[in-house]
Parts: sequence; C-alpha cells; structure tokens
Amino acid sequence: MEQLFKSILDQDKAPIVVCDMNSIIVYMNPSAITRYKKDLTGKSLRNCHPASANEQIDKVLEWFGKNHHNNIVYTFRNDDENKDVYMVALRDNAGNLIGYYEKHEYRDRETARLYDI
Repeated sequence: MEQLFKSILDQDKAPIVVCDMNSIIVYMNPSAITRYKKDLTGKSLRNCHPASANEQIDKVLEWFGKNHHNNIVYTFRNDDENKDVYMVALRDNAGNLIGYYEKHEYRDRETARLYDI
C-alpha cells in the first residue's frame, strides 16, 4: 500500500514537500526537487523561509493541533504561476497530528484533449 501512495505523490505535477512535526523534510516528490533545484530531504523547512514565514508555520501548526477538523490553510497566492498554496495537516489513524505538507494548486485550465492517449 505504501508504494501506491508514494506513486500518487511521485506522479503529481505539482510540487509536494512533506514535513514531520519538527519541520524536517521527510519527502519531496520529483516535481518539488525540480522546482527547488535540489533534494532537501532531511533538512529543516524553516531554513528555507524567513522568520515571518516560520512564525506563520508555528501559528498553523498550533491551529492544526487544536482540533482534528483543522486540516488545511490557504497560505500563499502566486499570480505569476496562477497558483494557490496550502498547508495541509497529516494525521495518524487516531487523528493525532504527525506532520504537514505543502500543496500547490494551479488554476490554469487544462489544455490537453480529453483521453488523449
């Protein structure tokens, strides 16, 4: 089952960066590695952001921890790339917060033809 989930992340065109509760990057999909020009797995996400962004990460993690229904926060809009960025809670089977990930959602209309295989 783990391979299936990893494959889903690996095939996503949008960058995905998964962090543990200490903000250590535990996984980057190939799109994220390409976007950030290196594999940062094992490094602290906080070293990639200014202090003001780290303060926001702390606030979001606190909010995630308050209620198991608090699971996604809109964090950034990039008009140049026509995308929105979210921070998403990761939870274990009991609903405990175990980490988070950064989710990019591009808003451009798909240009491929339907079922163009």
